[in-house]
Amino acid sequence: MFKTVLLPVDVAHLDEGHKTLEVALSIASPDAAIILLYVMEDIPNWTDLDLPKDFKENSMLKARKALESIAETTDRALQVEVRTGHAYSTILKEAEEMNVDLIILASHKPGLKEYFIGSNTSKVVNHADCSVVVLR
Repeated sequence: MFKTVLLPVDVAHLDEGHKTLEVALSIASPDAAIILLYVMEDIPNWTDLDLPKDFKENSMLKARKALESIAETTDRALQVEVRTGHAYSTILKEAEEMNVDLIILASHKPGLKEYFIGSNTSKVVNHADCSVVVLR
């Protein structure tokens, strides 16, 4: 069974976060560490001037609260993390640093850019050093 499970969640799609948590709870060991992770894309400096001063901090706080709302749906203690950076590279970095043995993530509906799975999901699948489960 899996001992450390990472669930990258897009806070714009919280329903998918709930689904990934359900899967994690069903396949992880009862004492597994389950980590909910949101990665906020870096804001380019040239757009930073047009945003309110506390935009980044408020966005990260809202994301943390959204992840905590998912965590509150179970009586298991879950870890909630919010990071900034590129989604796929930050997910891979966090997985390595936390010694994760499973990543569970949702794939959005196919669009023109990527037909089968999203570009971030594809990069995580192709470059992760651990098992990856992709949910549709």
